[in-house]
Amino acid sequence: QVQLVESGGGSVQSGGSLRLSCAVSGHPTNFYCMGWFRQAPGKEREGVASIDSDGLTMYSDSVKGRFTISQDGTKNTIYLQMNSLKPEDTAMYYCAASRLRCSPGKLYSPSWGQGTQVTVSS
Repeated sequence: QVQLVESGGGSVQSGGSLRLSCAVSGHPTNFYCMGWFRQAPGKEREGVASIDSDGLTMYSDSVKGRFTISQDGTKNTIYLQMNSLKPEDTAMYYCAASRLRCSPGKLYSPSWGQGTQVTVSS
């Protein structure tokens, strides 16, 4: 059984930075695409960033230039470096992984983590 565990969320002031991590464990772990999604209260879940096994990345327009997604050498851990955070970035952030190709803003048949809260105060 595969598990995705997020960490690194917290509270920060506007303009600050946070780094989220997502570790994949269990079997199998040969995911082709991994990504980060977020959901704010009263809003739909939205794709933030994704990275495939070749290192190709995609970002939503709302975070482009501020957030960076990366993966470690094993490709079983991904990170989301979030800089210049804004109050509108406040949301629960979820890690997701799929054995299918990445697509802008979505993953196909993903496995999900439980989420980590990010709160940005003005």
